[in-house]
Amino acid sequence: MTKCFLLPHSFKKVGWLLFLVGVIAGITCMVLGVDFDDYLKVRVFTFFGDGFFKMKAFSFVENGILDELITVFIIVGGVLVGFSKTKVEDEYISQLRLNSLVWSVYVSYAILFLATIFVYGMPFLDVMMVNMFTVLLFFIVRFHIQLYKANRL
Repeated sequence: MTKCFLLPHSFKKVGWLLFLVGVIAGITCMVLGVDFDDYLKVRVFTFFGDGFFKMKAFSFVENGILDELITVFIIVGGVLVGFSKTKVEDEYISQLRLNSLVWSVYVSYAILFLATIFVYGMPFLDVMMVNMFTVLLFFIVRFHIQLYKANRL
């Protein structure tokens, strides 16, 4: 039997909290057109900062960290939700998990493919930013829908 590296089931509640707060905050900021550099300004350590041609490598810069916090909430919450064990973790659940993960990668890259062909300029960067989370988001949605359908039978 192969070893499956899943997190304990108890992590799922914290994951849902972080994930939902991150997604709601992210969507709200995108809809309102929030300039992330204006919020939560702190001095942070950076590997590379202040543009590509005038990099300040390994230094401290003043930066609004709202976008970083939202990103961390979505990633950490999504990983905790998506990769925590269910109450009963068996081979069927593992198969649902694998199928959902493969499906989410296909859909996410299909969106990226279409965006590459049909979206240009700065909107393409917005699509890329959102696409950063789509594999995780689609995986969570698809896995829980499949799990719900399986439990209804």
